[in-house]
Order: sequence, then C-alpha cells, then structure tokens
Amino acid sequence: MTPLEDRATGCVAGAAVGDALGGATEGWTPEQIVERYAGRVEGIVPPFNEDWRNARPIAPYHKGDGHITDDTLMTHALIRVYEKAGGHLGAYAMAEHLVPELMGERRWIPELEAEALPLQRIFLAEKWIVARLHYGHVDPREAGVGNIVNCGAAMYVAPVGIVNAADPDGAYAEAIDLTGAHQSSYGREAAGVMAAAVAEAMRPGATPDSVVATCLRLAKDGTRAAIEAVCEAAAGIGHWEGSFEALRAAMRPYDTVADTYRDQGLGARRPSRTHSIEELPLALGFLVIAKGGYRDTVLGGVNYGRDADSIASMGGAIAGALGGLSSVPAEWVEQVGAASRTDLVAPGLAIAGVARRVHAGDLARRRDHEAAFAALDRR
Repeated sequence: MTPLEDRATGCVAGAAVGDALGGATEGWTPEQIVERYAGRVEGIVPPFNEDWRNARPIAPYHKGDGHITDDTLMTHALIRVYEKAGGHLGAYAMAEHLVPELMGERRWIPELEAEALPLQRIFLAEKWIVARLHYGHVDPREAGVGNIVNCGAAMYVAPVGIVNAADPDGAYAEAIDLTGAHQSSYGREAAGVMAAAVAEAMRPGATPDSVVATCLRLAKDGTRAAIEAVCEAAAGIGHWEGSFEALRAAMRPYDTVADTYRDQGLGARRPSRTHSIEELPLALGFLVIAKGGYRDTVLGGVNYGRDADSIASMGGAIAGALGGLSSVPAEWVEQVGAASRTDLVAPGLAIAGVARRVHAGDLARRRDHEAAFAALDRR
C-alpha cells in the first residue's frame, strides 16, 4: 500500500473495530461494565443483555459479538457517496446521494441479522436526514436546524478527513458544509473538528499532540473548551484504567447529557454555544492517554461506557489514521469483519482512491488560480 492507502484503511477499519467493540458497552457505566463482564473489556464480548431482542424494545439490536453499528453503516454509506460524486461534497450531496443510500437499497445489517434498508436501523437523529430532505423538501443547507444536537454527524465524517488528507482546514470547511443538512450547533461543529482531526492524523509526521493542537485551533465555543479541558486532564494520566472519573469531571460542565446516561433532562441535546457533544473530546482524551496507540485509545472508550461505540469509533479512526492499518489488531479486523459480514478494508482503499482523484482536481484548480492571479498582478 501507499502511505495514503495505509492510513486510509487504518482509519476506516479502525473506526469500524472501535464501533463494534463499543457497541456492547454503550449506555452503561464503567462499574456496570465490570460487573457484567467480570472485569474490563479487552476485546469482542457478547451483548450486555443476554436477551438482547427484548431488553430494550425501542432498540432491539444485536450489539456486541463483533457487530458494527449505525456509526459504521453511515461511514460506509458516505464513502459510497464520495465514489458516486467523485469530488468534494456539500449539503446538496446529502439530498442527491446520501438519501438514496439510506432508503434505496437493502444491505446486510448485522444488528438486525437481516438484509434491510439502512434507514430501518439508523437512529432518529439520522432518520431526520430522510424526513427533512426527501419528504420535507427542505433546503439542504438548512435541513439540520431543529434536529436533536448529538454526535450523529461527527460519527461518520472520517471519510471527509481522508479526502482532505493533510489539509485540516479544508476538511473542517467541507464537513461543516456537508453536515448542515443533518446537524446544527455543536453537533455540526463537532463534525467539522472530527474531520479536521482525521485530516491532520493522515499527515506524515502527525502526532497526538498535533491532532489536538489542530482541533483547538479550529474548534469554536463550547466544543473548543471541552476539548481543551478533557485533553488537559488526560495529559496527566498514564493509562485509561482509572481515568474515567477525571475525564468525566472535565467534560461535565460542557455536556447536556446527564451522568445517568439514559435519563436525559429537558435541556439535553439542545442548541448552545457553550456546550459540546461528549464523544469527540473523550476520544481525543483517550488518544492523548494512549499516546496515539490504537488498542488503548479504543479500549478506553469501550470501558468508559456511555456512548461507547461512538467514542471508540472516533478514537479508532484518528488512531488508525496515525498508525496505519497495521496499528489496528489484525485479529479484531478479521473477527469484526466476519461477525458483521462486512469487508472493513475495501472501503478504506475506495476512499483513498477518491482522495487521490480529488487532490488531482484541487491541484489543477490551484494552478489555474495561481496563473490567473499572477496575470492580474503584473505591471
């Protein structure tokens, strides 16, 4: 593989593996996780609820056992959108390409153990895309307004960072434009910062410190404050074991979701300039603690609980982009791919190909602009 392909496949496969491992522990506390699994989770584990079909009737999904969740379904859908569009994406691409991906073709859904439309699995905040764009005919640039503010857009924008590899400013701008059709406020902001984090992690010589510095440079309002607070707390911690209380304390002032994760108050997930989603700051915090190492970045998110699949998926995407495919444990890639009946590596190669073509187009436009401006500035 070229370094581009290596980092892209590390990012995409790393995100999927983190998603699958974190699916089992999503929504629970560290203490509940230890009790259920007789210790910390160190790999693929069974569902938290043995009777997973009936434990939560509103979400009868087979989480655990190596199954990817909606985070990866949406990430792979976005990669297919990039392949079809063949260039940079904006809000209108959501209506033109992503909506048909969600409602136009049945695919294997591991958590449903059946072929179904992705629309039938994704969360309400992502169903919003179809409701607003397909049925509501809303201007795509404004469609995200009114949705619950959550990590739904940030969880699948890693491909934007790959397409804009080594250009975090471009990745941030593209993700902000694209996800305006899905999210608003700090949910949209987090998507821009997440894409920038991946774009920086794709850069040769990038480090966890350079990723965090890039995020702090670009992030706004509560998102920036939360990342700074969590990463400062993480900097003094040597291992994710024992870190959860300090990281949660750093995040708490910026989070609208209660300590009791499933018991959200009336103020949860509403637009705000002073708040932040929890998932991205925590993913960066675990990346700092693990010094960029993939395994511990992901396991920190998995054992933290709460929105564990998204925390581990975001952390896995960034760590996988930093370390390449070999940084993602091969046995996890194989086991998750087999359990989910999904190729975890091919989508990374596909988005690397898109990135190569997009960069060639960008370079040609840049040269045309340079020549035109030079002609304008001659005496």
